[in-house]
Amino acid sequence: MKSCPTCMRVFPDDAGFCPADGSPLQSASMVPIANNGEDPRLGTRLCNRYELRRVVADGGMGRVYEGIDKQTNTRIAVKVLHADVAKDDVALERFKREYEISSKLPHAHIVKVLDFQRDEQAGVWLLVMEFLDGEELRFILKREKTLAPDRIVRMLAQVAIGLDDAHARQFVHRDLKPDNLFLCGTREGDDVKILDFGSVKDKNKDAKKLTVLGTTIGSPFYMAPEQAQGLETLDARADVFALAAITYECVTGTVPFTGNNGPSILLAILTKDPEPPSQKAGPSPKHPVPTAMDDVLEVALAKNPNIRTKTVGELATAVGNAYGLEGDHRAWAVMPQAELAKKITEGIARGPVVAPRALDVAADPFAAPPGTGTAPVVPAVQQAQAPQYGAPPTAPSSYGMPAASTGRDVASAAALPSTSHDVYDEPAGLPGTERPSWLVPVAVGLAALVVGGGLALVFLAR
Repeated sequence: MKSCPTCMRVFPDDAGFCPADGSPLQSASMVPIANNGEDPRLGTRLCNRYELRRVVADGGMGRVYEGIDKQTNTRIAVKVLHADVAKDDVALERFKREYEISSKLPHAHIVKVLDFQRDEQAGVWLLVMEFLDGEELRFILKREKTLAPDRIVRMLAQVAIGLDDAHARQFVHRDLKPDNLFLCGTREGDDVKILDFGSVKDKNKDAKKLTVLGTTIGSPFYMAPEQAQGLETLDARADVFALAAITYECVTGTVPFTGNNGPSILLAILTKDPEPPSQKAGPSPKHPVPTAMDDVLEVALAKNPNIRTKTVGELATAVGNAYGLEGDHRAWAVMPQAELAKKITEGIARGPVVAPRALDVAADPFAAPPGTGTAPVVPAVQQAQAPQYGAPPTAPSSYGMPAASTGRDVASAAALPSTSHDVYDEPAGLPGTERPSWLVPVAVGLAALVVGGGLALVFLAR
């Protein structure tokens, strides 16, 4: 491994210069680790293996370091848990479970969790992950407000590949949000990594339960109705809802449901319908929003999971089809972003390939079709004319290069797992003004729970 003598970043052996400050790189063993006395851990090895070279970030759960695994000679991110977190048995169990589950997950688009153990000599718990260069989707949205269609399609396609494989293994993420999607820049476009499986719901037989029945796990802006109610029947379709809410935010710049606090956000999720994204984006959006996207997200955000889009793969494909792309998400996940942009420009001019019909809210949304039991409703298709799409955006920066004007280290792995998150200060759009009559009793019941203190919320934070 090589290291920058100025900033102490770590790079592969074939790297020549530091992209952050331009300094010539040297062998890491020849670069002394600067320690100004503010952090005595710098320069030390934890578990006689993980050398800590620089501080990356501080979070609510611990301090994150960039380092080198001396056994494998690889670049790593090490999160040393704060003392109060290390005393929390449930928090420790969640970190341990993520490490254990990580070995069962495919890692093409899921961050690798390499180790979780205690250094007895230092008296600390540490979580070790692969090191990622890039930034979280949350920071990108704060800076750019909305994303270009080609970037959205490629991102969703890669997330779908990772999540569908996890769902096939009966793991439900339960905390999908922009903070947990990490975009690594490459010459061909973003390479997405899904973070934080610490709140995963393991639906395998005899799986250990860490959540008390009726407790709500997740971040409220992206929470499915069944998750908001703490229902044990929650399954992979809750992740579909969350990814649809993220897509809505990427398209419009605002979340689909809003509120001043957790309970009010959950009440909006249960009782409101979001404004169609093509309308929410306004008359002159930065990136055109096809009207076909309204139907795609309406089905994906359906309150009844039996009506909702069945898989994240189907959602990713439907979004691409709404932009006029032919094929499915697996092809788009590996397609260069510049090529995607060109195809989307041509596709939007032609109109959408597939768009599900709007839900019939006059019918009972919880009623399954006759003779089908609880089988999901298969939407019909329709054609809709979409607005002309503008020129494709500038190609993304190459791998390992800093993102412009973020004011933040792009080599940050600070998005390591957490167990709570204050999300009330995130941008939020106005919820829809209409609500189906069948939800009134649900709203009343939820309000009673809130007033009585019966709704337990557990939010995840770094």
